[in-house]
Amino acid sequence: MHSNNDGSAPAPAPEERPPLTPALTGAELARWYWTLAELTDLARRLDVPRGGGKAALTERLRAALDGEPLPAAPARRPAARQLSAPVDASTVIPEGQRCSQVLREFFRREAGPAFHFDGHMRAYVAQNAGRTLGEALAHWHATREAAAEPQEIGDQFEFNRFLRGWHADHPEGTRAEAVTAWHTYRSKPR
Repeated sequence: MHSNNDGSAPAPAPEERPPLTPALTGAELARWYWTLAELTDLARRLDVPRGGGKAALTERLRAALDGEPLPAAPARRPAARQLSAPVDASTVIPEGQRCSQVLREFFRREAGPAFHFDGHMRAYVAQNAGRTLGEALAHWHATREAAAEPQEIGDQFEFNRFLRGWHADHPEGTRAEAVTAWHTYRSKPR
């Protein structure tokens, strides 16, 4: 065994992320960060259902790689009728309405260019079928103070969570430095 100049043992070589192939085990898949595009590609190669979001897809891939029964794929909801232009404040939100460009254009016209679909508005649209766009607009205005507070970032947005934490630890850091740190972080096992 070789030693460093100070007599200590050399640091072990850093592990490298393995290629994402059907030869991986489920445990090895879970040790590393993979993009949704990478996971979707592997799912295609393994003929694994690709729907349901990154976490659900990862669980199905882990099972497939380990030769276990796949967790149930999420049931597909039938496509809901979506609003089309023109809409106004009296337009009723239908069941299953998405935060679409039609809604974005209405809210930007009525609330101004600062409008964006944040968590408060996405939840309102998803959970308030039967209410009007005017009521949704009032909700937008009523939630601006709460929306200005830092919001919880969901597990599926790991990159965004990393950036928030990195900038908290490095307030003078640049976005380029944060992205470089992200690439280093995601290249290491979890």
